Amino acid sequence: MKLPVTTSDKPPQGINRRRLILRLACLPVFIALFMFLPAGTWAWPKGWLFILILLVVISAVFFILHRVNPEVIVARSRFHEGTKGWDKILLSLYFPAMLAVILVAALDDGRFHWFPVSWSICIVGYALLLAGIGIVTWAEAVNKFFEVTVRIQTDRGHSVIDTGPYAIVRHPGYIGGIIHAIGMALSLGSLWALIPAGVASILLVVRTRWEDQTLQEELNGYKEYTQKVRYKLIPGVW
Repeated sequence: MKLPVTTSDKPPQGINRRRLILRLACLPVFIALFMFLPAGTWAWPKGWLFILILLVVISAVFFILHRVNPEVIVARSRFHEGTKGWDKILLSLYFPAMLAVILVAALDDGRFHWFPVSWSICIVGYALLLAGIGIVTWAEAVNKFFEVTVRIQTDRGHSVIDTGPYAIVRHPGYIGGIIHAIGMALSLGSLWALIPAGVASILLVVRTRWEDQTLQEELNGYKEYTQKVRYKLIPGVW
């Protein structure tokens, strides 16, 4: 159920879909360069496997969202006016932390072999990675307001979403993001990469608290929603 507000419900305009597809296609190339240069070799099997799986998963996610909620693809293609200042600071730390997961893993497993792990650990990592991406995609599929940044989207008729994973926890995208970060480190075969993954996870927890406070204060119907869905991230815990 969506609790309506009195503003318009127009989707964001101006995105070039061909450009978006090009960016998605170039992402694995960017990650390959970011991974294999610090690894010091192109002969890094875990790195190649990661890129292959990432390419397949990104393509699948794009296809699913294009079918069930294309508006969220448009919304997430750029930053929008009205983003909270504190969120800009958090994102300026979060994105480098996520990139550091790949960098540290490349230095660890690809070059220096600080703490070698077995392929069984990598399998666990991929299970977590896919689970995290799955949760985020589920949230994106039912929530057209799932933008990159935190803002009250009055220009888009922002309303409360309480279906899908939002009927279980208030911020399913963030728990999915935390699982994704941990899974990424392990799938690349690096326990050291869990350090930046942990930093990214802490930032998401902070963002969860601050975003929830913002929504309670500024979004019509959100306080009532919190009475029905009590937990922010983990059912029965918080």
